[in-house]
Amino acid sequence: MAQATRDHGWTPYWAPYLSFMVLVEIANRAPHAAAGAFLVLKALVPGALVVWFAVRGRYPELRGLRLDGRILLDVGVGLLGAVLWVAPFLLFDALRPSAAGFDRFQLGERHAGLAIALRFVGYACVTPFVEELFVRSWLLRFVDVFQRRGDFRKVPIARYTRGSFLVVVIFFVFTHLPWEWGVMLGWTLLTMAWFYHRRHLMALVIVHAVTNGSILAFVVLCDGRFLDAAGRAISLWFFV
Repeated sequence: MAQATRDHGWTPYWAPYLSFMVLVEIANRAPHAAAGAFLVLKALVPGALVVWFAVRGRYPELRGLRLDGRILLDVGVGLLGAVLWVAPFLLFDALRPSAAGFDRFQLGERHAGLAIALRFVGYACVTPFVEELFVRSWLLRFVDVFQRRGDFRKVPIARYTRGSFLVVVIFFVFTHLPWEWGVMLGWTLLTMAWFYHRRHLMALVIVHAVTNGSILAFVVLCDGRFLDAAGRAISLWFFV
């Protein structure tokens, strides 16, 4: 899977991820009136970069996934990941954060559906590619060649070493908010095990997309249907 390129090969993996992180930080500091623009930009810019590099053949690890019954298993793992993510916060009131979460009315009440659709594109379509390419393709392999300054592209996809496994688990967990650490650890361990079994990055993109997409669908369909210990309806928008 190594490429005969003259550069270090990092740019296709770093550019989409960094663009997303920069946009998130700017959006957090921007006026509320700019929320809609950043909702679009956070999906458009990283997504466009992934497509730009993909059409130039810079992601060979995304090609060649067989369209067979194992994809249904990928979907199943993604759904299981969503259950592992959601269930603890519904079962234990103390785990739920105080943050309100995604504001579906940021474009106005009349355009709540559009805001949710844009969030879906970013959360369930763009983010899985951006994160999986950066973390499980670049970072996992880079750790293996860091000390000898080798080319990460010469490391096979989904090669297990203790060091790279631990770095990826720690990275996934601690790049999320503290209240997410427990469920993120469970999700990461589940998906890493599946990654080593499937040995194809696109399978993990599918898993990630199904987890995120099903969480958002659950929030849209079930918001306010669950009660806390005091009998009050639980807002589920903190999930997304």
